[in-house]
Amino acid sequence: MRLAPIPTRSGLIGLAATALVLSGCAQSDRAESEGGSSEQSGGTFLFAGSAEPVTLDPFFASDGESFRVSRQIFEGLVGTEPGTADPAPLLATGWETSEDGLTTTFDLQEGVTFHDGTEFNAEAVCANFERWYNMPRSAQTEDLTYYYISLFRGFATGPDAGDAIYDSCSADDDLTATVTLNKPFAGFIAALSLPAFSMQSPTALDEYQDDAAGNPRNSEYSTERPTGTGPFTLDSWDRGQQVTLARNDDYWGDVALVDEAVVVAIEDPTARADALRSGEIDGYDLVGPADVAPLEEEGFQVVERDPFNVLYLGMNQAQEPLDDPMVRQAIAHALNIPEIISASMPEGTVPATQFVPDIVMGFNPDVTEYEYDPELAEQMLADAGADGATIEFNYPTGVSRPYMPQPEDTFNVIRSQLEAVGLQIEPVADAWSPDYLEKIQGTDDHGIHLLGWTGDYNDTDNFLGVFFGAESNEWGFDNPELFDALSEARGLPTPEEQEPLYEDINAEIMDYLPGVPLAHPVPSLAFGPDVDGYQQSPVQDEVWNAVSVQE
Repeated sequence: MRLAPIPTRSGLIGLAATALVLSGCAQSDRAESEGGSSEQSGGTFLFAGSAEPVTLDPFFASDGESFRVSRQIFEGLVGTEPGTADPAPLLATGWETSEDGLTTTFDLQEGVTFHDGTEFNAEAVCANFERWYNMPRSAQTEDLTYYYISLFRGFATGPDAGDAIYDSCSADDDLTATVTLNKPFAGFIAALSLPAFSMQSPTALDEYQDDAAGNPRNSEYSTERPTGTGPFTLDSWDRGQQVTLARNDDYWGDVALVDEAVVVAIEDPTARADALRSGEIDGYDLVGPADVAPLEEEGFQVVERDPFNVLYLGMNQAQEPLDDPMVRQAIAHALNIPEIISASMPEGTVPATQFVPDIVMGFNPDVTEYEYDPELAEQMLADAGADGATIEFNYPTGVSRPYMPQPEDTFNVIRSQLEAVGLQIEPVADAWSPDYLEKIQGTDDHGIHLLGWTGDYNDTDNFLGVFFGAESNEWGFDNPELFDALSEARGLPTPEEQEPLYEDINAEIMDYLPGVPLAHPVPSLAFGPDVDGYQQSPVQDEVWNAVSVQE
């Protein structure tokens, strides 16, 4: 069902006889013309996600719906090549990294300003790096600064200060900034393509953001004044209704074609499809598996993203009996993964054998696999003294994710399979935003749980390091050998040196079995036939300045 009323277009979107193919490139070379393009089609682009953003300050976000909006307002030093997960210059025109991997010098775009008129320069770059590094202790939590903790490992103060990857930033001149690390981080450049590490106006942050607030996600800056360099500015966020973005006519790259973009939240995939059919929206994300063929037959455009994700059943070892490896193995053997996929995921979804897709470096075809064997699962539970054990099963409601299009359906299939081997399942459902992620990532008060990941960039550490690089509330285990192995691999300077280590780590993880990787679903978007210029990205780096809508 809908979260809020949807603004309605005058007239319905017409139906074409056959599905069209989106053309153009939403993420064009934004540095091609300093003043941007003067060609504009006008009008409004109405897009539906599955949930509201959590915040408009991307540093405090870890969810796709917040990042969807952030990518229109903010830009980082590094972006991605259109249609791929590979890093590419954005606010930095290029960079050079020292042989030891500790120093990177960035050359910056000239003539770029933030939406408030503040100049984008090397001082602004360093102000952002220093802000992240000097986060107050109150913000050093997985639910607030998830990406920084996962990738940079420590702040200037706090219990993990000695593990911090970042050391310092210097403004060599207006258009040259040098970042120094304490230890090599092979994924550093690719990591900077994350929206969490977007460049934000130091002026606006100083005036309107309070990083030490009880919840900085709800500050004036985070809800009313997010200030970046992107092709859209925030017009308004009517919470519970919509986010309205206005074209930035002073954008340094290709100025947006539409006058405004409106983002609404519609929880249910079927309701999103109905809103597209009725002309209330121009496009939406996360098409329900059952809606793909009918929409195409009716003349709508359905665009598949290249799958770059994993859905898993996590197991929190801080809760008994999940701390017993035999119980975790029994749960894995109880799962009929093809049945789970058939019941709740789109056509083309493939079973997962490990926590990375097969296109990611370090994928190991020889990892331990746990075949569906309910009799063996029952016997293992009995041997572990856990037959008939009660297991809390957490799952989210009110959301579709690229790796989890229908979580309630997925939950129901898995629940029945686990109950079939004698486990007593205690269902615990929480609304995705903000309750579910805060419970799973911010506390150890959960049991087995559905979650997943869409890769942010093509680097093995972005999967394995984010999941298992350090102790976390989600998994509830302390495995120094695994943590050290991941730290060693991420610090090597070349992929050729990293690959055998990551292959070994993937094998080790599947033997240790902190959770069960389930599937790599194929996510889809749908659009009316009058929408043009939307470029899909496997990492959802989809910027809307080239999108047009025929009125």
